[in-house]
Amino acid sequence: ENSDKSSAESDSETEVEQVSVYHKLLATLKTSPESESEEEEDESESEEAAGESESEVDSEGSQEPGEADEEDKNDVPDQEEVTGTAEQTLGQEQADGADTSCDPSHGVIEEFTDVKHESEFSLETNFMEEESGDCSADKRDSNSSPAVSEDPFKQHMDKELEEKEVEKMSTLPKTSSQSKWPRLGQLTFSSTLEKHKTLKADKEVDVKQLYLHKPLGSTWPKVNKQFLSSANKPSDTSFTPLQRELFCIMNTYRDLFYPERNALTNGEEIRHAYCLHALNHVLKANAQVLSNNAKRRDQKLGTDNDDYRDQGLTRPKVLMIVPFRECALRIVHIFISLLEVNDKRKIDVSNKKRFKGEFGSDPEEKPPNLKRPEDYEAVFAGNIDDHFRIGVAILQKSMRLYAPFYSSDIIIASPLGMRTIIGAEGEKKRDFDFLSSIEILIIDQADIYLMQNWEHVLHLMKHINLLPLDSHGVDFSRVRMLNLNNWSKYYRQTLLFSALQDPQINSVFNKHCCNYVGQVAVRNVPLSGSISHVVVQLPHVFRRLEAENLTSVIDTRFQFFIDKVLPEYRDAIMSHTLIYVPSYFDYVRLRNYFKKEKLNFIHICEYTKKAGVCRARRFFLKGEKQFLLFTERFHFYKRYTIKGIRNLIFYELPTYSHFYSEICNMMKATDNGADATWTCTVLYSKYDAQKLAAVVGIDRTAQMLQSKKNVHLFVTGED
Repeated sequence: ENSDKSSAESDSETEVEQVSVYHKLLATLKTSPESESEEEEDESESEEAAGESESEVDSEGSQEPGEADEEDKNDVPDQEEVTGTAEQTLGQEQADGADTSCDPSHGVIEEFTDVKHESEFSLETNFMEEESGDCSADKRDSNSSPAVSEDPFKQHMDKELEEKEVEKMSTLPKTSSQSKWPRLGQLTFSSTLEKHKTLKADKEVDVKQLYLHKPLGSTWPKVNKQFLSSANKPSDTSFTPLQRELFCIMNTYRDLFYPERNALTNGEEIRHAYCLHALNHVLKANAQVLSNNAKRRDQKLGTDNDDYRDQGLTRPKVLMIVPFRECALRIVHIFISLLEVNDKRKIDVSNKKRFKGEFGSDPEEKPPNLKRPEDYEAVFAGNIDDHFRIGVAILQKSMRLYAPFYSSDIIIASPLGMRTIIGAEGEKKRDFDFLSSIEILIIDQADIYLMQNWEHVLHLMKHINLLPLDSHGVDFSRVRMLNLNNWSKYYRQTLLFSALQDPQINSVFNKHCCNYVGQVAVRNVPLSGSISHVVVQLPHVFRRLEAENLTSVIDTRFQFFIDKVLPEYRDAIMSHTLIYVPSYFDYVRLRNYFKKEKLNFIHICEYTKKAGVCRARRFFLKGEKQFLLFTERFHFYKRYTIKGIRNLIFYELPTYSHFYSEICNMMKATDNGADATWTCTVLYSKYDAQKLAAVVGIDRTAQMLQSKKNVHLFVTGED
């Protein structure tokens, strides 16, 4: 694939001595290389199928659409089945307007790469423009004045770690401290190096004191004006309270985990804040390289100077992981807005038209009768193709889209897009050298990757900041010692944003973030829980299961369900029972057991074809099928209202807490007035503390975890 190969013409000449030294260095270090009307949806299968206008690619292509068990043939919970098909299709179910050249369902066609502008955007052959004003600013920065040491970028990148400090970070546990900030709430600061003190929140922020590179200081207030209100203090007219505290942490180059991102409320605020930080970092890094180019040009020939170590082993500095093409589109638009000082001084953006065509969407393609919750509309807005990657190069007053990765400053990609280029061990065509010198990693909307494929994120984290297997034309006299020492991961800043706290997300932040400055995590606890949003009156029975350890909880839950819970629902009077299953693997296990026991059931998962979904919903509504197995990922991507529910079983607490109230409130769609017979049963263990707190609140969670008895709650809409 062209975009993943280095086409840097200016880097093609590499001295033999340098390459041999580099390979000697490698030898001494260990490296590893929907759309239906809700009123008509249950009238008939044919009408509903005709009403559907959402495109859904099904992984079980060997079945006919009319078969009742269309996903049965490939029901083995094999990881490759889930990763190889579902994640390429589910994320783009509604992206009818997506460019098929990058659509996995149409086969991957060779990607477009901009090779015409290579020399214009080469860091090695360009110099700082005198008229831009950046040159004089950089000269001021090069002086040993007190202001230099206060620039967070220079403080972070110029810090030289000692071997004993690196050994300490890799062996000793982190020490943590707590702090409460006005907007972010409860923060946990952790670091292995004890000399780093807890950060205090800035009550007011002056843009001039943030060390923003030109022209960001003047463009940021204009770009961010849409989020500001009259409530902002006159002295703080550039940031919202949330942005001010987030950027305060980002600008110190600490790792950050913020698990309260909401696509409806603060999502765009956060996106603008991290785009400002990423662009500020790139502009400073490139300005330093261009300035040193001029100094090296002016110095006498034959003089060696070790003061110009200003870059990594490869050029990409920032990696931004986002779930959909629409997110990448918005990020690039923010970059352009931040670089354009005014309407008269437009920046030159190469391949802009092509980018809009491939990453944009046609508003008219959205079905007019599609009715879904507001949060669904916010998450799945625009082009939701989840297989993409694009390189962005920024040099002074120009931006280059579709730059080859080894000539890019910023890489914007989805987890699937990164997975397909990184490849797996043993594959001939794979590449991850471009990840060797990433200095800022931004993972936005991490919760969505739990619904796509979390393995892609873990695979990425294993291949970032490794020593490259090839030199890629680098000038080793310009490479920082931290990169040559293979200490890049200790300097990398990771910004992780999510809509929820989850053990898998927490694990990535705790295990793969080794920033020497330390980590900051927002750890607020939910007070009420989503159960307070249940509007139907029904009893909630929380049944606790005892598991010896985390690895045994899956088998313990299954055994508890078939021994204790399912027998109570086998009777015919307990019809219309929906079983909500978050994990696809648990779903397959339950489905196979139900078939073996010859129970009267139907099932819907993310692979079920439209005709099968229509049939299952109709059978369940009419009572022809007693049980309905229902996966969480199907609900995440479709949000259909299932009518006819009288008994509800949560096999496990939902990943998204608001799904609990959404599923419970589906009961009000039942028109038979049998409220008195409605039931809701939830299975949980002590390892579900975070999910439980998000549903019932922290106070009830503490009581339920201390008590080993089943808990009965009767919740009304006013509770």
